Amino acid sequence: MAQPRISAYLPPDIDPTKAALAFGRRALPKLNEELQSPELLTQQRALMALCDLVHDPEKVYQAIALGFLDSLKALLVHEDQTVRQKTTEVLSVMALHSIGREGLIRRGVISALAGLLDDPVDICRKNTHQVFDMLARLPEGAGGVLQAGLIPPLVLKLESELDEIQELILGTLSNCLRVEVAAALAAGAVPVLKEKLSHPYSAIRSKAAWVLLEISSHAEGKIAVFEEGVIPELLSLLEEPRPEVQVNSTGALMFALVTPQGRSSAMGAAAIPPLLTLVAEETSKARLNAIKALTLLAELPEGRQTLLEHRDTFERCLDDPSEAVQRAAEIAITVIDWKP
Repeated sequence: MAQPRISAYLPPDIDPTKAALAFGRRALPKLNEELQSPELLTQQRALMALCDLVHDPEKVYQAIALGFLDSLKALLVHEDQTVRQKTTEVLSVMALHSIGREGLIRRGVISALAGLLDDPVDICRKNTHQVFDMLARLPEGAGGVLQAGLIPPLVLKLESELDEIQELILGTLSNCLRVEVAAALAAGAVPVLKEKLSHPYSAIRSKAAWVLLEISSHAEGKIAVFEEGVIPELLSLLEEPRPEVQVNSTGALMFALVTPQGRSSAMGAAAIPPLLTLVAEETSKARLNAIKALTLLAELPEGRQTLLEHRDTFERCLDDPSEAVQRAAEIAITVIDWKP
């Protein structure tokens, strides 16, 4: 299914080709002065030139050293939508470079961008979430998002944002919740994510399962996933044709089944047949997670009894090219063969 994309076109009255000087010929200190100019057109043209320049990591380093980030932070609240659009675009391009990510985190850009979560212009919000997504991939960036108190509003935005932005939010959450889940659980993230597992777009289903995987890796998250009835929904994704959906879904199941409640829920939802199907598929990227999930189910008497009939499926995995799959299969066979 085709997905509508957010347009990055400027308003028709803005012509970026009329910038006073071409790319590479404007001195960065002069550009910084122009960003602080009271003249709207001067600010717009300076931002357009800067958008080109910051594709070069060296220019990003120089811009940070010259204090550009303070000027850009001030422009995030500008009343002109073109200024906000180009400012967020500059920041999103800077976030593509390691030196840019480090500078944005150090200079408090995360908190400054928080005010744009409700911006009326779609592309401004998209650029903002692209920055959050990139910065959250660093531990200190994820910590910055958490410290800025952004987890509750991000969870809330999952229920109202455009699909393209929802993908970015889910990416941000997956990295932040690797650090801690308390704020997300308090904000009701699990039922929202459960709903996203049946979203029309597979990319959103996959990323929702990824976030649930991170939530399930925490003790309190495992309980929430069970209590909200997420396990049957995850099982329904195992037949998805996209490998990343299967990988994330089986990963979330693997963590959720660590608890007795999770294993009981999975058995009640007939989890063994679809998981065995993934184990039998030699090219399945979800194979390792599926084996580990079934090993947990083999700890239940009824699970062990069922899996004894499929011991040969695990034996075939002993010749898998992946050493991790081989080791997981060995452990699974040991658990299945165990006699009380």
